[in-house]
Amino acid sequence: MSTVIPPRTQSPAAPPAAPARPPRLLDWRLRFGLLSLIWGFSFLLIKVGTGAYAPFQVTLGRLLFGTLVLVAAMAVKRERLPRGARTWAHLTVAAFFLNALPFSLFAFAELTIPSTLAGICNATSPLWGMAFSLVALSEDRPTRIRVAGLGLGFLGVLTVLGAWQGFHGLDARGTALALLASLSYPVGWIYVRRTLAGTADSHLSMTGAQLLLATAQLALVTPLFTSAPASFPAVPLLAIAALGALGTGVAMLIQYGLVAEVGPTTAQMVTYFVPVIATVAGVTILGESLRWTTPVGAAIVIAGAALTQVRRKG
Repeated sequence: MSTVIPPRTQSPAAPPAAPARPPRLLDWRLRFGLLSLIWGFSFLLIKVGTGAYAPFQVTLGRLLFGTLVLVAAMAVKRERLPRGARTWAHLTVAAFFLNALPFSLFAFAELTIPSTLAGICNATSPLWGMAFSLVALSEDRPTRIRVAGLGLGFLGVLTVLGAWQGFHGLDARGTALALLASLSYPVGWIYVRRTLAGTADSHLSMTGAQLLLATAQLALVTPLFTSAPASFPAVPLLAIAALGALGTGVAMLIQYGLVAEVGPTTAQMVTYFVPVIATVAGVTILGESLRWTTPVGAAIVIAGAALTQVRRKG
Protein backbone atom coordinates (compact mmCIF):
# COMPACT_ATOMS: atom_id res chain seq x y z
CA MET A 1 0.00 0.00 0.00
CA SER A 2 2.93 2.25 -0.15
CA THR A 3 4.46 4.67 -2.59
CA VAL A 4 8.24 4.63 -2.88
CA ILE A 5 10.36 7.45 -4.29
CA PRO A 6 14.10 6.71 -4.47
CA PRO A 7 16.40 8.72 -2.23
CA ARG A 8 18.34 11.63 -3.62
CA THR A 9 21.93 10.97 -4.51
CA GLN A 10 24.52 12.62 -2.32
CA SER A 11 27.09 15.11 -3.53
CA PRO A 12 30.68 13.83 -3.48
CA ALA A 13 31.64 16.89 -1.48
CA ALA A 14 31.52 16.53 2.28
CA PRO A 15 28.17 17.92 3.48
CA PRO A 16 28.00 20.43 6.31
CA ALA A 17 27.15 19.14 9.75
CA ALA A 18 23.43 18.47 9.91
CA PRO A 19 21.49 20.32 12.58
CA ALA A 20 20.12 18.23 15.41
CA ARG A 21 16.68 16.87 14.65
CA PRO A 22 13.87 17.91 16.95
CA PRO A 23 12.65 15.10 19.20
CA ARG A 24 9.79 13.03 17.81
CA LEU A 25 6.43 13.21 19.52
CA LEU A 26 6.07 9.44 19.19
CA ASP A 27 8.73 6.76 19.37
CA TRP A 28 9.33 5.10 15.98
CA ARG A 29 7.96 1.80 17.31
CA LEU A 30 4.63 3.44 18.07
CA ARG A 31 4.56 5.03 14.63
CA PHE A 32 5.46 1.66 13.10
CA GLY A 33 2.50 0.08 14.90
CA LEU A 34 0.22 2.95 13.88
CA LEU A 35 1.22 2.56 10.22
CA SER A 36 0.54 -1.19 10.41
CA LEU A 37 -2.94 -0.52 11.81
CA ILE A 38 -3.74 2.15 9.23
CA TRP A 39 -2.73 0.02 6.27
CA GLY A 40 -4.26 -3.12 7.77
CA PHE A 41 -7.64 -1.42 8.21
CA SER A 42 -7.48 0.06 4.70
CA PHE A 43 -8.92 -3.15 3.21
CA LEU A 44 -11.88 -2.99 5.60
CA LEU A 45 -12.46 0.64 4.60
CA ILE A 46 -12.39 -0.30 0.91
CA LYS A 47 -15.02 -2.99 1.55
CA VAL A 48 -17.27 -0.51 3.39
CA GLY A 49 -16.82 2.14 0.71
CA THR A 50 -17.65 -0.19 -2.17
CA GLY A 51 -20.84 -1.16 -0.35
CA ALA A 52 -22.40 2.12 -1.49
CA TYR A 53 -20.13 3.63 -4.14
CA ALA A 54 -18.62 2.38 -7.40
CA PRO A 55 -14.99 1.21 -7.24
CA PHE A 56 -13.73 4.11 -9.35
CA GLN A 57 -15.58 6.53 -7.07
CA VAL A 58 -13.99 4.95 -4.00
CA THR A 59 -10.55 5.26 -5.59
CA LEU A 60 -11.12 8.85 -6.70
CA GLY A 61 -12.25 9.84 -3.20
CA ARG A 62 -9.30 8.03 -1.67
CA LEU A 63 -6.83 9.84 -3.91
CA LEU A 64 -8.52 13.20 -3.44
CA PHE A 65 -8.40 13.06 0.37
CA GLY A 66 -4.87 11.68 0.31
CA THR A 67 -3.71 14.47 -1.98
CA LEU A 68 -5.24 17.11 0.29
CA VAL A 69 -3.20 15.77 3.22
CA LEU A 70 0.04 15.84 1.19
CA VAL A 71 -0.68 19.34 -0.16
CA ALA A 72 -1.32 20.56 3.40
CA ALA A 73 1.97 19.02 4.54
CA MET A 74 3.79 20.70 1.65
CA ALA A 75 2.25 24.05 2.57
CA VAL A 76 3.33 23.68 6.19
CA LYS A 77 6.90 22.86 5.14
CA ARG A 78 6.81 25.45 2.35
CA GLU A 79 7.76 22.97 -0.33
CA ARG A 80 6.78 23.37 -3.96
CA LEU A 81 5.93 20.88 -6.64
CA PRO A 82 8.78 19.54 -8.79
CA ARG A 83 9.65 21.24 -12.06
CA GLY A 84 10.60 19.85 -15.44
CA ALA A 85 8.52 18.12 -18.11
CA ARG A 86 10.63 14.96 -17.88
CA THR A 87 10.02 14.59 -14.15
CA TRP A 88 6.29 15.10 -14.55
CA ALA A 89 6.17 12.58 -17.40
CA HIS A 90 7.86 9.91 -15.27
CA LEU A 91 5.65 10.77 -12.29
CA THR A 92 2.58 10.28 -14.48
CA VAL A 93 3.64 6.69 -15.14
CA ALA A 94 4.52 6.18 -11.46
CA ALA A 95 1.13 7.57 -10.40
CA PHE A 96 -0.61 5.04 -12.63
CA PHE A 97 1.26 1.93 -11.43
CA LEU A 98 1.66 2.92 -7.75
CA ASN A 99 -1.70 4.58 -7.10
CA ALA A 100 -4.41 4.76 -9.75
CA LEU A 101 -4.18 1.18 -11.01
CA PRO A 102 -3.65 -0.82 -7.77
CA PHE A 103 -6.12 1.26 -5.76
CA SER A 104 -8.77 0.71 -8.45
CA LEU A 105 -8.02 -3.00 -8.77
CA PHE A 106 -8.34 -3.56 -5.02
CA ALA A 107 -11.65 -1.68 -5.01
CA PHE A 108 -13.03 -3.83 -7.86
CA ALA A 109 -11.64 -7.00 -6.25
CA GLU A 110 -13.44 -6.37 -2.97
CA LEU A 111 -16.78 -6.34 -4.71
CA THR A 112 -16.53 -10.15 -4.77
CA ILE A 113 -13.80 -11.24 -2.33
CA PRO A 114 -13.48 -10.62 1.42
CA SER A 115 -11.19 -7.88 2.68
CA THR A 116 -9.12 -10.56 4.45
CA LEU A 117 -8.18 -12.16 1.13
CA ALA A 118 -7.41 -8.77 -0.42
CA GLY A 119 -5.04 -7.98 2.47
CA ILE A 120 -3.23 -11.28 2.03
CA CYS A 121 -2.93 -10.76 -1.73
CA ASN A 122 -1.31 -7.41 -0.98
CA ALA A 123 1.41 -9.24 0.98
CA THR A 124 2.55 -10.94 -2.24
CA SER A 125 3.94 -7.65 -3.51
CA PRO A 126 7.52 -8.34 -2.29
CA LEU A 127 7.38 -11.69 -4.11
CA TRP A 128 6.45 -10.05 -7.40
CA GLY A 129 9.07 -7.41 -6.70
CA MET A 130 11.85 -9.94 -6.36
CA ALA A 131 10.75 -11.82 -9.46
CA PHE A 132 10.74 -8.63 -11.53
CA SER A 133 13.98 -7.29 -10.09
CA LEU A 134 15.83 -10.43 -11.23
CA VAL A 135 14.93 -9.47 -14.78
CA ALA A 136 14.84 -5.68 -14.69
CA LEU A 137 17.62 -4.80 -12.24
CA SER A 138 20.97 -6.28 -13.19
CA GLU A 139 22.55 -5.24 -9.89
CA ASP A 140 19.96 -7.12 -7.84
CA ARG A 141 21.31 -10.66 -8.10
CA PRO A 142 19.49 -13.65 -6.59
CA THR A 143 20.70 -15.77 -3.71
CA ARG A 144 19.56 -19.26 -2.78
CA ILE A 145 17.72 -17.90 0.25
CA ARG A 146 15.85 -15.31 -1.81
CA VAL A 147 14.92 -17.81 -4.51
CA ALA A 148 13.72 -20.20 -1.80
CA GLY A 149 11.66 -17.35 -0.33
CA LEU A 150 10.10 -16.73 -3.73
CA GLY A 151 9.08 -20.36 -4.08
CA LEU A 152 7.83 -20.53 -0.48
CA GLY A 153 5.80 -17.35 -0.92
CA PHE A 154 3.96 -18.58 -3.96
CA LEU A 155 3.35 -21.92 -2.21
CA GLY A 156 1.65 -19.84 0.46
CA VAL A 157 -0.51 -18.16 -2.18
CA LEU A 158 -1.64 -21.56 -3.43
CA THR A 159 -2.41 -22.54 0.17
CA VAL A 160 -4.55 -19.45 0.73
CA LEU A 161 -6.42 -20.13 -2.48
CA GLY A 162 -6.93 -23.82 -1.65
CA ALA A 163 -5.37 -25.02 -4.90
CA TRP A 164 -5.56 -28.72 -4.02
CA GLN A 165 -9.31 -28.34 -3.50
CA GLY A 166 -9.78 -26.93 -6.97
CA PHE A 167 -10.10 -23.35 -5.66
CA HIS A 168 -13.54 -24.31 -4.34
CA GLY A 169 -15.67 -21.34 -3.25
CA LEU A 170 -13.14 -18.84 -4.55
CA ASP A 171 -14.06 -15.94 -6.79
CA ALA A 172 -11.36 -16.24 -9.44
CA ARG A 173 -11.94 -12.81 -10.99
CA GLY A 174 -11.77 -10.90 -7.72
CA THR A 175 -8.71 -12.80 -6.55
CA ALA A 176 -6.95 -12.22 -9.87
CA LEU A 177 -7.65 -8.49 -9.63
CA ALA A 178 -6.20 -8.34 -6.10
CA LEU A 179 -3.08 -10.21 -7.20
CA LEU A 180 -2.70 -7.88 -10.19
CA ALA A 181 -2.96 -4.93 -7.82
CA SER A 182 -0.11 -6.29 -5.71
CA LEU A 183 1.88 -6.94 -8.89
CA SER A 184 1.42 -3.33 -9.99
CA TYR A 185 3.40 -1.95 -7.05
CA PRO A 186 6.79 -3.50 -7.89
CA VAL A 187 6.33 -2.53 -11.55
CA GLY A 188 5.96 1.05 -10.38
CA TRP A 189 8.86 0.80 -7.91
CA ILE A 190 11.24 -0.53 -10.56
CA TYR A 191 10.15 2.17 -12.99
CA VAL A 192 10.73 4.88 -10.39
CA ARG A 193 14.10 3.42 -9.47
CA ARG A 194 15.18 3.45 -13.11
CA THR A 195 13.87 6.91 -14.01
CA LEU A 196 13.68 9.12 -10.93
CA ALA A 197 16.63 8.05 -8.79
CA GLY A 198 18.84 11.01 -8.01
CA THR A 199 16.15 13.66 -8.35
CA ALA A 200 16.84 16.89 -6.49
CA ASP A 201 13.24 17.21 -5.32
CA SER A 202 12.18 16.06 -1.86
CA HIS A 203 10.20 12.90 -1.15
CA LEU A 204 7.25 15.01 -0.01
CA SER A 205 7.27 17.10 -3.18
CA MET A 206 7.52 14.06 -5.46
CA THR A 207 4.82 12.13 -3.63
CA GLY A 208 2.49 15.13 -3.56
CA ALA A 209 2.88 15.52 -7.32
CA GLN A 210 2.41 11.79 -7.85
CA LEU A 211 -0.86 11.71 -5.91
CA LEU A 212 -2.04 14.84 -7.70
CA LEU A 213 -1.45 13.14 -11.05
CA ALA A 214 -3.18 9.93 -9.91
CA THR A 215 -6.18 11.98 -8.78
CA ALA A 216 -6.31 13.65 -12.20
CA GLN A 217 -6.19 10.24 -13.89
CA LEU A 218 -9.15 8.97 -11.87
CA ALA A 219 -11.02 12.24 -12.36
CA LEU A 220 -10.85 11.63 -16.11
CA VAL A 221 -11.77 7.93 -15.96
CA THR A 222 -14.51 7.89 -13.31
CA PRO A 223 -17.19 9.90 -15.21
CA LEU A 224 -16.72 7.65 -18.25
CA PHE A 225 -17.62 4.46 -16.37
CA THR A 226 -19.85 5.58 -13.51
CA SER A 227 -22.78 7.90 -12.96
CA ALA A 228 -23.13 10.30 -10.07
CA PRO A 229 -24.46 8.63 -6.88
CA ALA A 230 -28.17 9.17 -6.26
CA SER A 231 -27.44 9.46 -2.54
CA PHE A 232 -24.42 9.82 -0.29
CA PRO A 233 -24.61 7.32 2.60
CA ALA A 234 -22.60 8.74 5.50
CA VAL A 235 -20.75 5.66 6.78
CA PRO A 236 -19.29 4.57 3.40
CA LEU A 237 -18.41 8.19 2.65
CA LEU A 238 -16.59 8.51 5.97
CA ALA A 239 -14.81 5.22 5.20
CA ILE A 240 -13.56 6.66 1.88
CA ALA A 241 -12.44 9.86 3.60
CA ALA A 242 -10.54 7.87 6.23
CA LEU A 243 -9.09 5.61 3.54
CA GLY A 244 -7.70 8.63 1.72
CA ALA A 245 -6.70 10.93 4.55
CA LEU A 246 -5.28 8.22 6.83
CA GLY A 247 -4.60 5.19 4.63
CA THR A 248 -2.95 7.23 1.88
CA GLY A 249 -1.98 10.72 3.05
CA VAL A 250 -1.02 10.30 6.71
CA ALA A 251 0.36 6.79 6.09
CA MET A 252 2.82 8.13 3.51
CA LEU A 253 4.01 10.84 5.89
CA ILE A 254 4.54 8.26 8.64
CA GLN A 255 6.30 5.90 6.24
CA TYR A 256 8.83 8.45 5.06
CA GLY A 257 9.48 9.53 8.63
CA LEU A 258 10.25 5.92 9.52
CA VAL A 259 12.52 5.46 6.51
CA ALA A 260 14.46 8.58 7.46
CA GLU A 261 14.81 7.49 11.09
CA VAL A 262 15.32 3.71 11.04
CA GLY A 263 16.06 2.99 7.38
CA PRO A 264 14.07 1.32 4.60
CA THR A 265 14.79 -2.27 5.68
CA THR A 266 13.14 -1.84 9.08
CA ALA A 267 10.39 0.40 7.74
CA GLN A 268 9.33 -2.05 5.04
CA MET A 269 8.73 -4.77 7.64
CA VAL A 270 5.34 -3.15 8.16
CA THR A 271 4.28 -5.11 5.05
CA TYR A 272 4.30 -8.33 7.07
CA PHE A 273 1.90 -7.03 9.72
CA VAL A 274 -0.69 -5.63 7.29
CA PRO A 275 -2.31 -8.96 6.26
CA VAL A 276 -2.55 -10.04 9.90
CA ILE A 277 -4.38 -6.84 10.86
CA ALA A 278 -6.54 -6.97 7.72
CA THR A 279 -7.59 -10.52 8.59
CA VAL A 280 -8.41 -9.71 12.21
CA ALA A 281 -10.37 -6.61 11.17
CA GLY A 282 -12.31 -8.43 8.46
CA VAL A 283 -13.26 -11.34 10.71
CA THR A 284 -14.09 -9.42 13.90
CA ILE A 285 -15.72 -6.29 12.45
CA LEU A 286 -17.17 -7.38 9.12
CA GLY A 287 -17.89 -10.96 10.18
CA GLU A 288 -16.03 -12.47 7.22
CA SER A 289 -15.55 -16.22 7.27
CA LEU A 290 -12.10 -17.68 7.78
CA ARG A 291 -10.96 -21.09 6.57
CA TRP A 292 -7.87 -22.69 8.08
CA THR A 293 -6.07 -22.30 4.76
CA THR A 294 -6.22 -18.51 5.04
CA PRO A 295 -4.08 -17.94 8.18
CA VAL A 296 -1.76 -20.86 7.37
CA GLY A 297 -1.23 -19.68 3.80
CA ALA A 298 -0.80 -16.09 4.95
CA ALA A 299 1.96 -17.14 7.37
CA ILE A 300 3.74 -18.97 4.55
CA VAL A 301 3.40 -15.93 2.25
CA ILE A 302 4.82 -13.62 4.91
CA ALA A 303 7.72 -15.99 5.63
CA GLY A 304 8.52 -16.26 1.93
CA ALA A 305 8.29 -12.49 1.43
CA ALA A 306 10.65 -11.95 4.37
CA LEU A 307 13.21 -14.35 2.88
CA THR A 308 13.13 -12.50 -0.45
CA GLN A 309 14.35 -9.39 1.37
CA VAL A 310 17.50 -11.07 2.76
CA ARG A 311 20.57 -9.51 1.17
CA ARG A 312 24.12 -10.72 0.77
CA LYS A 313 26.49 -9.57 3.47
CA GLY A 314 29.42 -7.47 2.40
